[in-house]
Amino acid sequence: MHDASSIIAAKRDGRELSGAEIDWVVEAFTRGVVADEQMSALAMAIFFRGMTRGEVSRWTTAMISSGHRLDFTHLGRPTVDKHSTGGVGDKITLPLAPLVAACGAAVPQLSGRGLGHTGGTLDKLESIPGWRADLDTSEMAEILSDPEVGAVVCAAGSDLAPADRRLYALRDVTGTVESIPLIASSIMSKKIAEGTGALVLDVKVGSGAFMKKLDDARELAQTMVDLGSDAGVRTMAVLTAMDAPLGHTAGNALEVRESLEVLAGGGPSDVVELTLALAREMLKAAGIDGVDPADKLRDGSAMDRWRRMIAAQGGDPYAPLPTARHTEVLLSESDGVVCGLDAMAVGLAAWRLGAGRARQGEPVQAGAGIELHAKPGETVSVGTPLVTLHTDTPERFAAAKAALSEAWTVVADAPPVTTPLVIERIEDPSR
Repeated sequence: MHDASSIIAAKRDGRELSGAEIDWVVEAFTRGVVADEQMSALAMAIFFRGMTRGEVSRWTTAMISSGHRLDFTHLGRPTVDKHSTGGVGDKITLPLAPLVAACGAAVPQLSGRGLGHTGGTLDKLESIPGWRADLDTSEMAEILSDPEVGAVVCAAGSDLAPADRRLYALRDVTGTVESIPLIASSIMSKKIAEGTGALVLDVKVGSGAFMKKLDDARELAQTMVDLGSDAGVRTMAVLTAMDAPLGHTAGNALEVRESLEVLAGGGPSDVVELTLALAREMLKAAGIDGVDPADKLRDGSAMDRWRRMIAAQGGDPYAPLPTARHTEVLLSESDGVVCGLDAMAVGLAAWRLGAGRARQGEPVQAGAGIELHAKPGETVSVGTPLVTLHTDTPERFAAAKAALSEAWTVVADAPPVTTPLVIERIEDPSR
């Protein structure tokens, strides 16, 4: 017979929890037998004491078992998904999902909404007139099985790892969000439960990422790769730089517009580079050989998939995207080369303009955000436009400008410096 107090004390004192203890406490928490304050105390004990690989794996399995696990093995083609830990201007899912589908895989992508300085994929797509994020399992399966579509980006259902949803709400208000075992199990419980056969993780590291230090990002990536492998999902991770924003935009409709440029064969070089790098990793993980995703961007196949994917979820892929009612341009006050651009400052400014939310459930402005005109490595002069601010509420401009006051580092006669986007790969050595 188990009880919450004993399990909390065991982890507080540094003892490894047994599988039976983990199963019981997660199941009892889901039923309401373990109170919120008890689970909060256990989360804090885990925050300080950590978890072994066996504990994290069992914890993740218990989170999955608290709800329904999807199964897409009947589709007749390999399934593969991508998850990003979040960054500024990280619009990669938008061109990536239809691109990988155009290469022959099925892409069941369960995504979320933004909170704070990082944007949410669903918020971006909801700027498209008519598009809806909420699909049931049968709708997902129908779209994924359609040979002309094959990709879905939607919200996770309430029956997918419900224990994790409850636990995350507690972690968010008890200072335990930063626990790597709990981050990893939270992400992977939902990704494994969604029924994908393979998974590629884009773990961001840098000033605009949740993980600021490379060692922490590496530990998180390895933990998630281990969890995927333990669950029978072929999983690999890519560590990518997030010191500067991706692309030239941060904001919902602005990022959709930039994603369309990529699908049309253009777009910012860093967005194209990362989209193709992740597409190749996803195809490799899915076991699809002999297809170059760059060809699918060039010949329009990826754009065709995008239009069908948007239409399948009720959206009008040809409708004009929302634009903000007010804009303001900020100019450079010096001459030189941009040697640094603080991604966190840009994300904060976009949030203050109305592109993000401070708490779950708040509305966002579809047209609000940041349009960058000068990024690291580019030369600017006094009076050169650095950024255009977009918002429906001009009283927000002052707070956004305050966030950007020291975002750019401009150095006279500095040599251009390029930082690779992909830092390293991590995968299960047994595969």
